[in-house]
Amino acid sequence: MRLAVARVDPWSAMKISFLLSFAAALGLVVGTMALWMILSAMNVFSDIDNLVKSLQPSSAEPFQIMDYIGFARVTALSMVVGVIDVILLTALGTLGAYLYNICASLVGGVQLTLTDD
Repeated sequence: MRLAVARVDPWSAMKISFLLSFAAALGLVVGTMALWMILSAMNVFSDIDNLVKSLQPSSAEPFQIMDYIGFARVTALSMVVGVIDVILLTALGTLGAYLYNICASLVGGVQLTLTDD
């Protein structure tokens, strides 16, 4: 059986792209939190602090890496990136549906061949 995908509903594409991008953003935030906890448990941040302290001369206010990559700051940054990800991927999915509809009206859509086993 030969079929053609002649049109993709933009509303449906927007809903699907929103849900998939939300899942990706949630995975990004959880993955970032897990990676930060693993690195903290392995004492990577304290090792970097010790290395920087040994390289810099004595000063009144030494460099602390945790001021820049603390758990709250890293989690907040990953949430901001996740929100931007959701907005952009949802818009791109919807725009892709509109572009597909325009191209499909010109060339007839994607031809599919389905078989029954």
